[in-house]
Amino acid sequence: MTDRSDSTPAWPGDTNPALVPDSFRQPRILLPEWTLLRQGTVRGHAVVVEGGRFTAVGTAAEVAARFPELETLPLPRMLLMPGMIDTHHHLTQSFGKSLVFGEPSEIFRRVWVPLESSLKAEHLYLSSKLAALEALRGGFTTVVDAGTRSDAGLDAVARAVADAGVRCVLGLICNDKPGAETLDAAPILRRAAAHLDKYASDPLVAPSLAISIPEVASDAMLHHVYQLCAESGRIFQTHANEHLVAVERSLNACGRRPIEHLAAVGALGPAALLAHATLVTPQEIRLLADTGSAVAYNPVASAWKGNAVAPAETMATFGVRLGLGTDGTRSDGFRLLDYAEAAQRFAFGIGVGDSSCGAGWRWVDMATHDAADVAGLGALTGEIAAGKRADFLLVDLDVPELTPSWDLTWELVRLANRDQIRAVFVDGSLRLWQGWPTDWDARALMRAIHAMAEDTVANAPIRKLHEAADVHRVRHAGTEAS
Repeated sequence: MTDRSDSTPAWPGDTNPALVPDSFRQPRILLPEWTLLRQGTVRGHAVVVEGGRFTAVGTAAEVAARFPELETLPLPRMLLMPGMIDTHHHLTQSFGKSLVFGEPSEIFRRVWVPLESSLKAEHLYLSSKLAALEALRGGFTTVVDAGTRSDAGLDAVARAVADAGVRCVLGLICNDKPGAETLDAAPILRRAAAHLDKYASDPLVAPSLAISIPEVASDAMLHHVYQLCAESGRIFQTHANEHLVAVERSLNACGRRPIEHLAAVGALGPAALLAHATLVTPQEIRLLADTGSAVAYNPVASAWKGNAVAPAETMATFGVRLGLGTDGTRSDGFRLLDYAEAAQRFAFGIGVGDSSCGAGWRWVDMATHDAADVAGLGALTGEIAAGKRADFLLVDLDVPELTPSWDLTWELVRLANRDQIRAVFVDGSLRLWQGWPTDWDARALMRAIHAMAEDTVANAPIRKLHEAADVHRVRHAGTEAS
């Protein structure tokens, strides 16, 4: 059994029940009711996809005149929009999920490092493919993976994202101070260079280098890894200023905050993508802006286990490049947009009477073309434009939540849902139809993971500080009764 959906019944209220996956097998003029362009949502535009690219984007009349040989496929009450880009993910953590719910910060020490370090190649493949499927279902056509601590290597991860059909920026961790001693830099840098070369021409995987956090690398390694990325046109990833304890450790170790330290050793610049940056001073914001460094703003991670919310609107106002990231929390693009705006409102906007906090468009941009820029893929994807790779979504607007519709951009941020995503395309190929792959068996993947996840987690030296919710309920009830 596969999950091909050619015979899937039409949705209730579907304005085009004849629309099926086969509708997209051959080049056609796609004519949605709405198209999300870089400047905002527009009506009456059409696109043509050929060879994995948008070959034409313009008014319906212009495109029809240019391609008279192509049939037009009307898509009434649909939005054609860029696929969203998750600028900070951990693909090999998908077996963990609610193991970290309710846990205090720095769960990487007690949960993620022990779990990832126990994963073999088969686990890496299944975990990464599951994460890729979740991302596609949530409207993400690209994910930026920050690297795994598994010794099994990245081949299984690369194979998983390719088989799932998602675009991926794949990070290789290059830490040389994982413990008390500093490791020999030469083999780490050779492996880093080989990683950059290996995936240089891959159609879906773009290589990247990462340092988990600045304190687990020597100053020289931070500098060399950043330079390798800058010279090869790739991005350098690290977590910075995420938690109070990390800031204090950096101050104790070198007398500088993490972002200040990165700047001092030559590891800030246009190639740098810093995850979180929640605890930042005005001086650090200025450093990020002046060096052209980028930040992955992870609002759900702040809500679930963070010490603070990154001042994303302030950063953007002062010229810091930003994209939205999930941090592997929940791969749901529309809920991420909602959290991005809401976190700014709660943390900063309410106190100063800012009722807009980005006016909707800022968060949509930060999930699409701004995200492509910070991921190092701005020339490739992130917008509906001629010449860009055809990574896009078809979103059903014929739903009660968007009836009536007055301001579609704001509605995408606050009202849209994942279940409105009818189709997901990556590199011009239909990857998901109504939430499920068209050419591979997603339920077989889920069965395989169910069969191995319990033993995998049980055998990893994970240390949780909080009990499961139902266990806690019983204990809490007993405490109240006494």
